[in-house]
Amino acid sequence: MFPQPGNGRRFLWTYAKSQLVWRTWPRLRFWAATQNLALQLGRTFFLFGGSMQKTLIICKPDCLEQKHVGNVVDRFEKAGFEIIGCKMTLLTSAQLREHYAHVASKPFYPEIEAFMSSRPVIVLALRGENVVAVVRDLLGPTDSRKAPKGTIRGDYGTEMMKNVVHASDSEENGLIEIARFFHADEVYA
Repeated sequence: MFPQPGNGRRFLWTYAKSQLVWRTWPRLRFWAATQNLALQLGRTFFLFGGSMQKTLIICKPDCLEQKHVGNVVDRFEKAGFEIIGCKMTLLTSAQLREHYAHVASKPFYPEIEAFMSSRPVIVLALRGENVVAVVRDLLGPTDSRKAPKGTIRGDYGTEMMKNVVHASDSEENGLIEIARFFHADEVYA
């Protein structure tokens, strides 16, 4: 049936055995297919234990006014993150109320809404390994006055509210915020 080893056809025997195993072990085929699918989707955690995440970035009105968008985006790209969505938009009152729902009842909320709707913003969706934590490290603390030099907010921010960039604070919120500001066909992931 199969050439036996020692007949001078060792390679052919090895190939035939591998084909037999491939056809008779559906679990092995399923595992190999999931590994291939994982690579195609860019989900490295199947093979390498990484954590591929998505996050939302909003370049705020002060970032556009001071013309720092290129510098900010450059830092994200140099950190190895992929831009999977990008658009310029003027945020509506409804979007802002939903986005800042956790502070919408506070007395300072009208000031936030006025600032964030004062001019268009640039909204980005980023993807990368541990992107949420790394982006927050790149940004520095929320209060730009306390942010160290070398961070985005430390270099370009001026105060608590005018802190150049918003970034998602968790992987779950990143997905929620991306869905809030992008239609499904606007994110290329």
